[in-house]
Amino acid sequence: MIQLTLPDGTIREVEKNTTALSVAKSISEGLARNVLAAEINGEVWDSSRPITEDATFKLLTWNDKEGKSTLWHSSAHLMAEALEALYPGIKFWVGPAIENGFYYDCDLPEGTTLSESDLPKIEEKMLQLAREKNEYIRKDISKQDAINYFKNKGDDYKLDLLENLEDGTITLYSQGEFTDLCRGPHIPHTGFIKAVKLLNIAGAYFKGDENNKQLTRIYGVAFPKNKELQEHLQLLEEAKKRDHRKLGKELDLFTFSQRVGQGLPLWLPKGAALRERLIDFMKKAQINAGYEPVVSPHIGHKDLYVCSGHYAKYGKDSFQPIQTPAEDEEFLLRPMNCPHHCEIYKSRPRSYKDLPIRYAEFGTVYRYEQSGELHGLTRVRGFTQDDAHLFCRQDQVEDEFKKVIDLVLHVFKALDFQEYTAQISLRDKDNRSKYIGSDENWEKAEQAIINASADKGLKTVVEYGEAAFYGPKLDFMVKDALGRSWQLGTIQVDYSLPERFELEYIGSDNAKHRPVMIHRAPFGSLERFIAVLIEHCAGKFPLWLTPDQVAVLPTSEKHNDYAKKVLHLLNNYDIRGFVDDRNERVGKKIRDTELKKIPFMLIVGDKETETNTISVRQQGLGEQGDLGTKTVEEFSELIDELIKSRLENFKD
Repeated sequence: MIQLTLPDGTIREVEKNTTALSVAKSISEGLARNVLAAEINGEVWDSSRPITEDATFKLLTWNDKEGKSTLWHSSAHLMAEALEALYPGIKFWVGPAIENGFYYDCDLPEGTTLSESDLPKIEEKMLQLAREKNEYIRKDISKQDAINYFKNKGDDYKLDLLENLEDGTITLYSQGEFTDLCRGPHIPHTGFIKAVKLLNIAGAYFKGDENNKQLTRIYGVAFPKNKELQEHLQLLEEAKKRDHRKLGKELDLFTFSQRVGQGLPLWLPKGAALRERLIDFMKKAQINAGYEPVVSPHIGHKDLYVCSGHYAKYGKDSFQPIQTPAEDEEFLLRPMNCPHHCEIYKSRPRSYKDLPIRYAEFGTVYRYEQSGELHGLTRVRGFTQDDAHLFCRQDQVEDEFKKVIDLVLHVFKALDFQEYTAQISLRDKDNRSKYIGSDENWEKAEQAIINASADKGLKTVVEYGEAAFYGPKLDFMVKDALGRSWQLGTIQVDYSLPERFELEYIGSDNAKHRPVMIHRAPFGSLERFIAVLIEHCAGKFPLWLTPDQVAVLPTSEKHNDYAKKVLHLLNNYDIRGFVDDRNERVGKKIRDTELKKIPFMLIVGDKETETNTISVRQQGLGEQGDLGTKTVEEFSELIDELIKSRLENFKD
């Protein structure tokens, strides 16, 4: 007999080699019909896989993130089976589940092409195969047998994958007429897949290397109910309307130029103003929290990044070194700000009384992303981080960490991100080779994050293997207005860089000690943050942040001078806007202003000119948006109250 510990802490004793599906049936037949997989000792397994030892145990359904991921992974295999039936000779590279669905990279037979018009035919074949309820069957196989199997099929892609796999860890999965090299897990059978939509086709280089052959990538999504698919498709339509690339162009915020270079955004005046307001907002909060601004160069000597470990970790995949006229002298575009800040700390002796020291910089960094990975502002090659590095004593770590959490939550409140989860990102349990630093320091850092998160009452999840190479971190996963999850804001505890840079302070015992370093960036990348913000609020920014808060609309040319006078008075109250003095009817001006998502329209005609007033209309509310006639002073008080209700001063 073995013991299974359930999520509520109860222990269930079962026979060795029992499957999760058998346990589910013993609880409820209804539950068993909904089980997609199981979590055994924190690892997701097939529900039909025998359990051979005591374990923590959780059944996974569509309501679990891991359950969805398992169904989507199985749907990728189902799509591959359909493609193989429709296009004999097709070969496959990888087909993972992704955040919202799945994809498969495939190499089409010579002379065959796929277009969007082919997708319905593939969907139909997938649903036909799904109705057969074919089981997903796992088979352990030796490396040599796997090599022989795929050699016989002439499948160089799977042979390439096998090169990096260890004998004894290799499995095949089969369903119906399709077999694939795969570690799993999968759902019990294809019948769970009831609704499918293939979304688009894209090119993807083999292994992500643009020097390799370009494969065809097909994206899709699947659901256990058609109703859920229809709801998802409606969500996708709304997401298209909110796409930051589309709205960024419509609102004149940013642009890209092939001549400047891929992945290097150019900020237009309105976008630059929005960006600067975010920076000013963060600077004010940082000063109140005891941060000191610093400035460092956009490049650094190669030795700086060799010392930090960044060159060994990222050097091959980054921008290549800059050669100078001096022999053997090389510089790099900085990929990180932290090595520079370490050198600033080291610029003079430090005492325990000086700590904590908090350096903050809006530093632009550069990372070479593959061209196929670039996407609007969310994936770029040059971006600005609201970076800060805190140097503190061991006894200050938890308190400093909690203060940074306060700052992150202040940002979320001001920008109306109401739903978030804090992800405690720890080392991989098994593979420690990809991290630097001692086990002792890692354990201290991980415990500090866990304690601080608990003290702040954060809703947390723990993810192993998601830590930075130099230390564990707390990543804030924020849900936007469409329910999509984004990683915004990160805090990291680091014992390794102070060691590498030999940072010191003199303690109260008059001996030398090593400080602990905390990395933090509430925005993360300003570019990515603004992209998420645009999509979250559909371009209708919070009043304190929006580039233009008002549009003054004269009803005819004779009121243009009064409109300009109103704008001048508004400027005295720090209210931003413009006069629409085009020779157009006021109705058209109102419609155009609505489309530009400007929060308030101030309409001025004969009556307003005579009484020194304005007629106020709020954007997006239709007739309810008519707020009546006000003086400029009354309107400024309204604006001030609306901003204060959202944007409270951050206190240390």
